[in-house]
Amino acid sequence: MEKLSVFLADWQVLFREGIHFTLSGEEDMEVIGEDTENEQALAFIEANTPQVAILNANHGKPSGIEVTQRIKQNLPEVLVILIMDSDDEEQLLAAMKSGASACLTKDVDPEIVVNTIRVVAQGVKPISEALLRPEITSRVLEEFEAFSAIGGPMGDLLARLTSREMEILRQIADGGTKEQVTGALSISEEAMSHKLESTLQKLVVNNHSQLLIEAVQSGLPAMSRVSFPGKPATEYITKEEFTTFKEGLKERFRSLSGEIS
Repeated sequence: MEKLSVFLADWQVLFREGIHFTLSGEEDMEVIGEDTENEQALAFIEANTPQVAILNANHGKPSGIEVTQRIKQNLPEVLVILIMDSDDEEQLLAAMKSGASACLTKDVDPEIVVNTIRVVAQGVKPISEALLRPEITSRVLEEFEAFSAIGGPMGDLLARLTSREMEILRQIADGGTKEQVTGALSISEEAMSHKLESTLQKLVVNNHSQLLIEAVQSGLPAMSRVSFPGKPATEYITKEEFTTFKEGLKERFRSLSGEIS
């Protein structure tokens, strides 16, 4: 039986070694490396691609969230589980956008880590369950609503929610449980889970696109800046500027979102 290859990185040696010890007792898993710093962790992952990488979300520079973004851009097949030192709404939202498959806190039972690795390896993204938290869902809704106000060619690069996805998120933001939402909208729990995973993927796509757009604009002073949520308002780029920009980076956007034609 082929073993699941796992890489571990965390600044707390005792936590990391505890997870390593737990995984060593699993016949279907193998820890192929571990580190304390994220920069060295990224170098190892790029040279010795594991199936699953477990990283600390918020400690060190670059942070685990930043490393996850780079991993999902260059090695999308690597599945990432982020560990937060504590339950933090801001970091959880950032982890969702980074492309991580799951996010756990330091007080997690080691057996839950083991089960999460197995679930993630099957293609499931437990992190989408964070969208059942009204405070998280409210912020996600605000972000998509802000993106919907961006018009022109830049707006066309950003993923939008379907009417059904919007309905589900609004119900959750108003405090509805999974059972209440499925009952109110006459959908199955499986269908609702699919919609939440779709919403999660759109968050990731928009985050990658936003980072790339901002990076390109910062290197092109002549290009007017597009406004993103939480950022200073600026003018949109012109059609001519966008045409030049799009042609030069079309292939890279396709690799990130699969939505550029």
